[in-house]
Amino acid sequence: MKKLIPLLLVLLSACSQPAATLFVGTYSDGFFAFVFNLKKGCVIPSDGEYGSVAKAPMPNPSFLAIRGSKVYAVSEMPDSSAAVYAWRYGGNGFELLGSQPTGLPENGEDPCYVATDGRLLAVANYSGGTLAVYKLREDGVIAPLDSLVYSSTGGPDLSRQESPHVHCALFTPDNKLLFTEFSADAIGSLDVTPLGVENYRQAVQLPADFGPRHLLLGDNTLYCIGELSGDVAVLEYPTMGLKQVVKADQVDARGAADIHLSPDGRFLYASLRLQNDGIAIFGVSADGTLSLVDYQNTGSHPRNFTVLDRWVLVACRDTDQVEIYQRDPSSGLLTDTGRRIGLPKPVFVSIQE
Repeated sequence: MKKLIPLLLVLLSACSQPAATLFVGTYSDGFFAFVFNLKKGCVIPSDGEYGSVAKAPMPNPSFLAIRGSKVYAVSEMPDSSAAVYAWRYGGNGFELLGSQPTGLPENGEDPCYVATDGRLLAVANYSGGTLAVYKLREDGVIAPLDSLVYSSTGGPDLSRQESPHVHCALFTPDNKLLFTEFSADAIGSLDVTPLGVENYRQAVQLPADFGPRHLLLGDNTLYCIGELSGDVAVLEYPTMGLKQVVKADQVDARGAADIHLSPDGRFLYASLRLQNDGIAIFGVSADGTLSLVDYQNTGSHPRNFTVLDRWVLVACRDTDQVEIYQRDPSSGLLTDTGRRIGLPKPVFVSIQE
């Protein structure tokens, strides 16, 4: 019995800490759930692969949408095997609810983003150049493809914008579905109705060579990061008037990736890749406009990241690690803790408290 007491004390200590579920998507053979200690900013190791609690096996789960116990994950494949999967997470394991192809079967290649409002599911197909929309059943199962919206071209970069690409989808509180039309330097819009989606239009034309990638909605403000330009566009919402374009990528590497607001909305963070990899930090003014505060270098290819009150977790694909930074809520600045979660080609991170 004496040999069991130390282990029991360790388990009780871990359970007493404020914890959340950390989901990590990869360019590998599955995505993972970890237990993350919110007070100490570290993973509480379990006995699964790489210290995870559970693994959902599927090819290239590069982006997830989590809603309650349901997890929707795209399988970013370059052919007709590309699909979106539905899983149920129960705290110690995943149950597969089913999957659907992301095209017809063409025009669904390389799905790279998935979003849901609980009733509909939207998938951005990068190489397919389309936005796929599905209805969700009450049990979370994905119904067959409901709508496939085709994007267009028009941008000046003949090597990157030669064919249509869609990179992000965003459901808004006023029943719109917005999506980035990378090769047209535009943001597309659909009306969300009880029947599905309708009335496609280009809601705003962004500056040429912008390459819109990810969208983020703040208070009456829409933010869009340009992968090619390395800029962040600040737009009034819902009028979509352009208020500001601010530079995030100071070395013009043409690899801007992701954007997130701090929980209090005072700071915006943007990840940059290909050269001088890191996170640009902006202060957010009362009218939503941005001012550069600092730049935090990270490991190689910081594709996706998540921002908590005290921590920022960065998925660094090419160093096979999720890096953990401490965040100062007052200044917005980041400090590298040196703590890492090692696993193959992480490209997505999200915390669910």
